[in-house]
Amino acid sequence: MSNSDRVITDYEAYLFGEGTWLRAWEKLGARPCERDGIAGYSFAVWAPNARGVSVVGDFNGWDGRVAPLRSLGVSGLWEGFVPGVSEGVRYKFEIHTPAGPPLVKADPFALAAEHPPRSASVTAHLTGYAWGDHDWMRARRQRNPLDHAMSIYEVHAGSWRRKDGDARLSWRDLAHELIPYVLELGFTHIELMPVMEHPFDGSWGYQVTGYFAPTSRHGAPDDFRSFVDECHRRGIGVILDWVPGHFPKDAHGLAHFDGTALYEHADPRQGEHQDWGTLIFNYGRHEVRNFLLSNAMYWLDSFHVDGLRVDAVASMIYLDYSRHEGEWVPNRYGGRENLEAIDFLRELNTIAHEHHPGVSMIAEESTAFPAVSRPTWVGGLGFTFKWNMGWMHDILTYVGKDPVYRRWEHQHLTFSMLYAYNENFILPFSHDEVVHGKRSMMDKVPGDAWQKAATVRALYAFMYAHPGKKLLFMGSEFGQWREWQHDTSLDWHLAQEPLHAGIRSAVIDLNRLYREEPALHAVDNEPGGFSWIDCTDADSSIISFVRRARDPQDFVVAVFNWTPVVRAGYRIGAPEPGFYRELLNTDAAYYGGGNVGNAGGVPSEPISAHGHAQSIVLTLPPLSGVLFTLAPRA
Repeated sequence: MSNSDRVITDYEAYLFGEGTWLRAWEKLGARPCERDGIAGYSFAVWAPNARGVSVVGDFNGWDGRVAPLRSLGVSGLWEGFVPGVSEGVRYKFEIHTPAGPPLVKADPFALAAEHPPRSASVTAHLTGYAWGDHDWMRARRQRNPLDHAMSIYEVHAGSWRRKDGDARLSWRDLAHELIPYVLELGFTHIELMPVMEHPFDGSWGYQVTGYFAPTSRHGAPDDFRSFVDECHRRGIGVILDWVPGHFPKDAHGLAHFDGTALYEHADPRQGEHQDWGTLIFNYGRHEVRNFLLSNAMYWLDSFHVDGLRVDAVASMIYLDYSRHEGEWVPNRYGGRENLEAIDFLRELNTIAHEHHPGVSMIAEESTAFPAVSRPTWVGGLGFTFKWNMGWMHDILTYVGKDPVYRRWEHQHLTFSMLYAYNENFILPFSHDEVVHGKRSMMDKVPGDAWQKAATVRALYAFMYAHPGKKLLFMGSEFGQWREWQHDTSLDWHLAQEPLHAGIRSAVIDLNRLYREEPALHAVDNEPGGFSWIDCTDADSSIISFVRRARDPQDFVVAVFNWTPVVRAGYRIGAPEPGFYRELLNTDAAYYGGGNVGNAGGVPSEPISAHGHAQSIVLTLPPLSGVLFTLAPRA
């Protein structure tokens, strides 16, 4: 094949072998093109150990003899042109392996795929969508996510809501229904559980076979672009869950792709997650890194998403993750860290922030691995944020105790502030906390229905007052009773019942306050944004603290009573003299509470308490959070 007949240049093939062809998705896979004035599709795939590769599909009767591809030499790439192929046609690659019968594989770079359980790739185009989010994208480039409010509504697109007959909503449906709902709730971002094509609904999208293909369950790729576009036009960011840690063994997928361990390690001690029944990417192989890096760039570039939440980072960076002695291979220094995965993550975050300023790269990382959200140039992994799994486990342990015993669990309320500035944190109440017998948010806490609802309202207020960005899984905003199920709609009928409607109203007001009060979001990641008033009153199960903005005179006082007892005449130190106006009381009747409170606010008194010259005397409602701010002086 002459160079003039080729789609992939020698230089691009070189970059692919080097692992630096960041836009490989523009040419690998199936892409529309013309050859000598004849329209068709070019097909290209990486299969370095194959004896031969053909493209098979509806256009040639799935006959591997009709459309063989040509080898591009030592690069391991194969390429060819098939005239007359149009958009929307099914295809796969037939790969002749070094030994054994041919394999028929879906295209790793396919832009679209059949609806599971069918597994063929589908021809699609890359360009042509007319974006209308120019203002959003321009503003994003100038924005530092660390300094802004970020409250995330986590969504599983297949089960947020169903149509009549239990059919899934399309992306067009979700744009019409989900976006107005999120705007009403006041969240700043939607985080979507994986939208990449996956064969098994029960994996929730975390076992991906089509890394470049939005799942056909909700429509075509441009339908998903339209959804993101509409989110941006309405002022909502979109974050995608992304899964570079492992992939499933399905025969049509990446596993044993050209008859050898190509994307994965050959040694199961390095290449297989026994717990999940999945395979681990070989991050030390340049072409595999190129596949993943270009995939990340594809979602950020071609779909305008505002960030990637990288799943299961701990499983990537530790060679002994969920393994016993003798079941893993140490690194070259004898350690347990996966040095190649660590280098990959640093490279991922470097290029993401370089090419797409303002995006958020988020790590779901559950260990004490240092500097996950610190810049790579100081030795960090380079993520923008890390999920604070420790805070989540601590506070859920605390509220899960009967109030009688919480006095002995007080450390679960306070321990998070000992490490609050080690990372840039997101506080997550995610899907993982309401499945597999962990029970729903409402059902995690003790008491009757009123006490459960009161505790959940206080819990959410604590999350919004605590340093860190926020994440809440769908259904938790109205206190769904049952655990989340991926194959059925949320229990929307509950949202109309007074107790549940009250929780939802509290979430709306918490989101509004969080956005409006710089003290609650502007200094999340610096010690100057937080100070305790009193963290020692374990006997009463009460804590109080101050959140501050850049202007130290702009602050919010937060007080939490974790017992079902009214605390009248409760004195706490006040940072400044003046009248303390009540911003929010989770016991308000509007939220389904008992309406115990402070008649809108209290004046300070020149009586010292908790190291402050001034103090205020409060009536604290049962199982509540109350937020105050200093009223402007006349």
